[in-house]
Amino acid sequence: MANLFENISEKNILKLKRILSANTVKYKKNVNVLSNVNTDNFIALVDTGSIQFIFNDYDGNKTIIEELNTGEMFGNLISNIASEEITCVTKEDTQITYIEFDEITNDEIIKNDFYIIFIKNLIKLLTDQLTTRNNRIELLTKRSTRDKILAYFKYESQKRGTKKFTMNMTFTELANYLSVDRSAMSREIKYLKEDGFIDVNGKRITIDY
Repeated sequence: MANLFENISEKNILKLKRILSANTVKYKKNVNVLSNVNTDNFIALVDTGSIQFIFNDYDGNKTIIEELNTGEMFGNLISNIASEEITCVTKEDTQITYIEFDEITNDEIIKNDFYIIFIKNLIKLLTDQLTTRNNRIELLTKRSTRDKILAYFKYESQKRGTKKFTMNMTFTELANYLSVDRSAMSREIKYLKEDGFIDVNGKRITIDY
């Protein structure tokens, strides 16, 4: 994953944040970060921790739309955060830096040597997250719970470069992320283990396909 401030010195990062009118906020676990945020025209960087965008339907069902970890971004221009049915909740103690989008093109920042580096980092980060979202769409098009599970584990394995990895999500969260029934998912994971496709030890996954 790209870093928004990669190849920019600490001194220039501080200057950049000042020019961008950046505001850094620390949150405890299980806080809806959008509750006190003006959702107009901003981008936000997850400095540390992780967050989940959750869609809550009228029947109380939850679907995890997206999970973002350290170094990833969100905002009204790149995420659907205006809907009242969507919440953005911290999974752990989390620090987020908010940036007014209009400030990215103001004259004071453009004249600095590090501006081009910053814009390249921003584009790379957005491209990485777009790839992740496209993979999620492809995953959700799978017709069966079994195919969704296999596709998810394969994607996580490729992303981490290993066939053994620890899931960031709980199995309940995974069911919400895959938009499948929790019990049906548990049965399929059991069958996949019996068929030799995977081994499961808590949240530790080993794939063999």
